[in-house]
Amino acid sequence: MKQILYAFAFAFSCLLATGAQAADHMLKFGHAASSSHLFHTGLEMFAKKVAAKTGGAVEIQVFGDRQLGDDRQLLEGLQLGTIDGALVSAPVLPLVIGAAAFDALQLPFVVNTYEEMSAALSSEVGQKLLATLDAKKIKGLGYIEAGQRHFLASGVQVGTVADFKGLKTRIVPIPLHKATWEAVGVNPIGLAYGEVYSALQTGTIDAVEINLSSVRSESLYQNAKHVTRTGHYFWPGVLMISADKFKALPDTVQAAMIEAGQEVITEQYALAGAQESETAAFLKENGVTIGELGNLDEMRARTRPVVDAWLKKDPLIQAFVDQIAKGR
Repeated sequence: MKQILYAFAFAFSCLLATGAQAADHMLKFGHAASSSHLFHTGLEMFAKKVAAKTGGAVEIQVFGDRQLGDDRQLLEGLQLGTIDGALVSAPVLPLVIGAAAFDALQLPFVVNTYEEMSAALSSEVGQKLLATLDAKKIKGLGYIEAGQRHFLASGVQVGTVADFKGLKTRIVPIPLHKATWEAVGVNPIGLAYGEVYSALQTGTIDAVEINLSSVRSESLYQNAKHVTRTGHYFWPGVLMISADKFKALPDTVQAAMIEAGQEVITEQYALAGAQESETAAFLKENGVTIGELGNLDEMRARTRPVVDAWLKKDPLIQAFVDQIAKGR
């Protein structure tokens, strides 16, 4: 009797193993944000879509919290082929790999809503931007949003443009951001994203321009309690895969990944927009004051010359701005 039971158990285990066959392709995708961040959620959405479209032949594992490296390390790994895929903040691309056209996505006050950004990134112009990565040994697949940017300060509630003056403010050290924030009047300080929490804690910086989702996921509200809504630009992440890795995949898998990358734009942007008010409520519950800038038009006027200067730097930058205007 025992032998019969053992034989049955063995046969059943074999059947389970057959039914749960491992994926043909295992890919690791990383990002530099927290695993509770919108970037992580967006990458998981993409992974599920790819799995569904390939019938489980492709499994994408998502690694947050800088487990595979920060944005710079992820980009370098993609180019070297040591990292399969990544979601990298758009402003880092001009800085690290010279992809200057991506400055289009963060021109101050050019894009007003999540819907406008989603539509523009889903358009032909959005695809042309991704195509510029081909020359960098990277295949662009889509975009995932971290959230519209506002202003977080530790010691003062900024209520007017005059209140920005001299505040030591963390920025990504790219020419566009430096020019933008110098025009506003702060003292811009280039600092790695992973150092923002401690810099606010120690007073190395007074403030940071940032999205609410990151204030929450990085627990920055523990060290800074004053948010001013400015909505100066958005923070798209660019979804990408190593070109060598992509070329090695079957044509059907390549098509599925491209399709999934495009589909996730609209769905994830809708999610990011919907979560904005819930995230604001969470921050208020944790002692954060959220206010408005009394003279936002003055901030827009101060930064307009920056936009005008950048429109001349790359044809795709002008094309993106035209696309936003066309969609209104």
